[in-house]
Amino acid sequence: MITRSLAMLALALCLPALTRAADLVVPDDVAFTPNIEYSNPDDQHLQMNIARPKAGTGPFPVILCIHGGGFRAGSREGYNKLCLTLAQHGFIAATMGYRLAPKYPFPAAVHDTKAAVRWLRANATRLNADANRLGVTGSSAGGHLAQFLGVTEGVREFEGDANPGFSSAVTCVVNVYGPSDFTKSYGKSVDAHEVLPLWLGGNLETARPRHIQSSPLNWVTPAAAPTLIIHGTEDKYVHYEQAIWMRDRLAACGVEVQLLTLEGAGHGFKGADAEKADHELIAFFEKKLKAAKP
Repeated sequence: MITRSLAMLALALCLPALTRAADLVVPDDVAFTPNIEYSNPDDQHLQMNIARPKAGTGPFPVILCIHGGGFRAGSREGYNKLCLTLAQHGFIAATMGYRLAPKYPFPAAVHDTKAAVRWLRANATRLNADANRLGVTGSSAGGHLAQFLGVTEGVREFEGDANPGFSSAVTCVVNVYGPSDFTKSYGKSVDAHEVLPLWLGGNLETARPRHIQSSPLNWVTPAAAPTLIIHGTEDKYVHYEQAIWMRDRLAACGVEVQLLTLEGAGHGFKGADAEKADHELIAFFEKKLKAAKP
């Protein structure tokens, strides 16, 4: 798989980005390459889009973006614009697709995110990327998956078998309103009763062990990655208390953690809230990834 992907990447990096979304305007100082296959579980041909700075010598730090959608919907294209912005700030940014529920329940999406991290490391030299400086972000379900990456380094049951031979560890995490404890989601979310049974194979009564196993809160150790959590107080899909629990658990384990609270913000930031969230996200990655350069 890695050999085939290397060949595909070599070709893709030599071609103009003709297959990008019609409304995506790529800045002159960014190279954008869509539709790069990083894994092929069950013949699904999972792909990512990659934005890279044209200027600078590198190797550049890497940021992986994971879309939301309740583990059953969404598209990597939703992070295209942020990836372009991150590339303008001197990062290589990738937005990935992953397998969705109900056809592919937990932990398929977790396996895919780890496969994507390993693929980026396997191709670091070709991308002019620094494999030792690799951050991850996501929103909602993507925030959960990003946070899960940050707390499950080396947990074999979540690694999957795609792109072996490379670490799936991440340097830092920006978790944008991602849930932390699914056992306490019901009654606090407008769609948990629909979303979680599809992804976890049942509700809390019939699939409690999976609700526990899939909750990032239960995997926090002192080895967890430094984390920025961004959450609004009026989120109707992922209750704000989920962010507080995650912050407190990370802090109790001695992990560096920050919580940016957006008063009155709901699920899916808009206007000034979106601008502030993006500003803090970029500032966090600047601090944690660029300052980490040897």
